[in-house]
Amino acid sequence: MSNTPEHPAELDRRTVLRRAAAVGMLATPAIGLLSACATSGDDKENEQVSGGTKSATNPLGAKEDAPIEVVIFNGGYGEKYATDVHEPLYKKAFPKSEVKHQATQAVSTVLQPRFAGGNPPEFVNNSGEKFLDFGALVNDGQLQDLTELWDAPSVDDPSKKVRDTVIPGIVEQGMFNTADGGRKPFVLYYVSTVYGIWYSGKLFKDNGWTAPTTFEQFKALCEQIKAKGITPYGYAGANAAYYQWNVILTQAAKIGGTDVLKNIDNLEDGAWKQDAVKQAAEAWAEIGAKYSDKSFEGLKHTDVQLRQNQGKVAFYPSGDWLENEQKKDTPAGFTYQLIPVPSLTASDKLPAAAIRAAGGEGYFVSSKSKNPRGGMEYMRQMLSKAGARGFTETVGAATVVPAGSDGFQFPPGVASAQAALKAAGKDVFNMLFDNWYKELDTEARTATNELMFGRIKADAFVERIQKRADAIKKDSSVTKFKR
Repeated sequence: MSNTPEHPAELDRRTVLRRAAAVGMLATPAIGLLSACATSGDDKENEQVSGGTKSATNPLGAKEDAPIEVVIFNGGYGEKYATDVHEPLYKKAFPKSEVKHQATQAVSTVLQPRFAGGNPPEFVNNSGEKFLDFGALVNDGQLQDLTELWDAPSVDDPSKKVRDTVIPGIVEQGMFNTADGGRKPFVLYYVSTVYGIWYSGKLFKDNGWTAPTTFEQFKALCEQIKAKGITPYGYAGANAAYYQWNVILTQAAKIGGTDVLKNIDNLEDGAWKQDAVKQAAEAWAEIGAKYSDKSFEGLKHTDVQLRQNQGKVAFYPSGDWLENEQKKDTPAGFTYQLIPVPSLTASDKLPAAAIRAAGGEGYFVSSKSKNPRGGMEYMRQMLSKAGARGFTETVGAATVVPAGSDGFQFPPGVASAQAALKAAGKDVFNMLFDNWYKELDTEARTATNELMFGRIKADAFVERIQKRADAIKKDSSVTKFKR
């Protein structure tokens, strides 16, 4: 989960992040959207349907017989939760409506032409290596304001608003600044996502290794692992460098406190040059130099994850979608386990148990689709107990609806992540710049590969990313966000 609420770093209970994994949005996602849409405004084919009759069971006034189109990112969580759970729930509520379904691994490639043409789908799971830039979509007026959804009565208990059924901070996490100076919720982060470093419980048990909590312990264990002929640590440079900048920035937050991340998100002057960021970069550059494999830079995430399943890689950074994503290739008894990023020194401002967690997997409703009220109602069904429970039972991951996972027995990896989240207590934090500023995310990934594969040092790493952050801050065409 890409954690966080407005002040995500200090939630007492489970807070949720993203995306899983925010990866490669379009380099210039806003270009062409408005201009292209302007040419299609008179197209009768793209006109919105009129609303339906509001009632206790239809509080958002979705038109009962109007179709909706659902586009799902077919990644770590697959698409079955949509086809087998959420879409049937919508059909049960609105039997006269047709639900059109599409799954893709390249959201931006498939959907940018449709947004540009003024014919977007109602509901989108915007995630994966190629996802649309949320900030640009908000800036272009493409996303539906979800305030009415959050204030609507919940499916299960009409006396409770939908916003009261989710983990604290989730509504705020999906809020963006608007042109009028306000803030509105445009994105639903649905999956409770915990980030950390993963290993095989069986591999460690067989070798008598103990999961480290300090960086010195981590390095000492890497030496033992290396002596066994196993690559101690690895990530995929071809498409998952953000897995590693997440580790570096998580380390920085532990060293210097959560304001380190808040400063980065808010584009504060010199934020990337903070001592905590440089120290974290230096520490992990050493891991890259001594305990990783340079060939990993050319590999995709599933390639390195498969090597871990084969016992060739010990530690791997990721979110808790990993276990489900790898279930077809995970040998029996592998037992995924998570550790938080180890403490660097005894003077770290956050404890060893502190962890990044958030609401992951961003979903939105297209404001310029034909049936946006149907899209919001689909979201309301997702946020019901049945919608949340069905998702959890299908993919083995918790949602931001706590009632949906009551009593559920998670697989070992997710159970480990949930235990780590509980142990962290109030020391849960998140970062948001990657969802806000695509170019900064891209620069951070590129610089991370340069650092981890030995082509630059920590000084150059922070300097390079800071330069891009400064350019974004000065660019008046880029909508700025703040927490």
